[in-house]
Amino acid sequence: MTRRLALGSLAAVPVAVVAVFFVLPVGAMLHRGVWPEGSFDPGAVLDVLRRPRTLRVLWFTVWTSTVATTLAVLLGLPAAYVLHRLRFPGRAVIRTALLVPFVLPTVVVGLAVRELISSSGPLGFLDLDGTPTAILVGLVFFNVAVVIRTVGVAWEGLDRRPAEAAAALGATPAQVFRTVTLPALRPAVVSAASVVFLFCATAFGVVLVLGGVRYSSVETEIYLLTADLLDLPAAAALSLVQMLAVVALLVVVGRLRAVPDPTVRRVAAAPTRPRPRDLPALAVTVLTLGLVALPVLALAVGSLRRDGAWTLAYYRALGGSAEGLLQVSVTDALGASLRIAVDATWMSLSLGLVVAFVVTRKVRSRAGRRARAVLDGFFMLPLGVSAVTLGFGFLIALDQPPLDLRASPLLVPIAQALVALPLVVRTLVPVLAGIDDRQRQAAASLGAGPLRTLLSVDLAVVWRPLLAAAGFAFAVSLGEFGATSFIVRPAEPTLPVVIYRLLGHPGALNYGTAMAASVVLAAVTAGVILVVERLRVPGVGSW
Repeated sequence: MTRRLALGSLAAVPVAVVAVFFVLPVGAMLHRGVWPEGSFDPGAVLDVLRRPRTLRVLWFTVWTSTVATTLAVLLGLPAAYVLHRLRFPGRAVIRTALLVPFVLPTVVVGLAVRELISSSGPLGFLDLDGTPTAILVGLVFFNVAVVIRTVGVAWEGLDRRPAEAAAALGATPAQVFRTVTLPALRPAVVSAASVVFLFCATAFGVVLVLGGVRYSSVETEIYLLTADLLDLPAAAALSLVQMLAVVALLVVVGRLRAVPDPTVRRVAAAPTRPRPRDLPALAVTVLTLGLVALPVLALAVGSLRRDGAWTLAYYRALGGSAEGLLQVSVTDALGASLRIAVDATWMSLSLGLVVAFVVTRKVRSRAGRRARAVLDGFFMLPLGVSAVTLGFGFLIALDQPPLDLRASPLLVPIAQALVALPLVVRTLVPVLAGIDDRQRQAAASLGAGPLRTLLSVDLAVVWRPLLAAAGFAFAVSLGEFGATSFIVRPAEPTLPVVIYRLLGHPGALNYGTAMAASVVLAAVTAGVILVVERLRVPGVGSW
């Protein structure tokens, strides 16, 4: 009973934080959508859904997410095989390079793709600027790393013997893949595809930069209804529909992924050298690498070119206020982003470490296991709600005493910490759950108290994943744009917000300064992720 009370008291702090800064804002959003005039009116949601523009937005979100997910899977599967089952020089570098786009700020991703396909870009002759194809390219560029990493880690652990037995019985390589390998990879493929679809459906910065007001997804439509049209009931109704759809998707995918597959065996499989039959997969991997590298190179080159000549003018402009457009300089905004990211990182780490510790404690009773599962799912709720919806909820819920926090400098890091919290928890839980409880019992039998046991057993194992989780949380916070765009103070904007403001005003200097700021932000984020990859424990804490 004492142990249960201690764990309950420990869990009370993160539960209270998530309840106040997530459940309350989202609940206020639901109230605004279903109780628009102070009385229960579910028909208000249906009225919003009947609007012609709403139907177009919903259809655009569904088909672009479906097509982008399909393309990401088709490109990611061969690349996962090449990068996780074949051995060749530079494999680790390529794997890290393909990871970088996923952690880039979405505004930077949108600008990079836009620079690639603009009239002056390398692919300007394709005339894709301002088309849905540009949005698809941006979504695939951003999400293909999810497929490569998720499926690749699963592919590394597959037992080779079933495939070798099928080949010995006369099956062709295509038949082996279709009848043996693909069924074994199905849970990983379903998981990756569902996550990619979720990220595509809730993409904000990519669609906002590449689509503008002509092509809107549900995410950007919520932003436009709130920030430009001030139609808060309609935005709340659309947020409610989005949240219900995301939760339904997560439930369905959870059931599909939970089906056990007896062919999957977690064993070490040494990579092999490429063979002639691997040429198609190698070709697709090269194509994927080009898709990832070209936008980044186009952005870097564009930030150094002005009127057909090389220049550093755009980087020198980072120290100014963009001809009076901004209240602060771009470098000051970078400093603010770094300070906010540091605060968001320690907040998410503190909460995530407590959550991971509580949900990985051994329990014997069925009620205890059920309570632990509910608690774990509760802290994954921010993963099922878009950052725009969260920022919208902050805007309408935290505006009255005693929770009038809209002017508080802590509001932005709190929002970013909630966005990063599921990632931190999912990184730490597998590590703590993998510790043999007999090690703790042995330490206790030798006279170590609870704190000494925690430091000598748990901390000794978790410190590297903890640093990796800190890096991921820092990168996510540094590039967070959806929630931050609602609640950031004009006098202290973050760098992604500044980049979007620069893009929203005409002028070559504003556009060039936005590119230079994007390169700086991308370099900082990529540097953090390179450090994280060095700290990552193979096979543990992989998203």
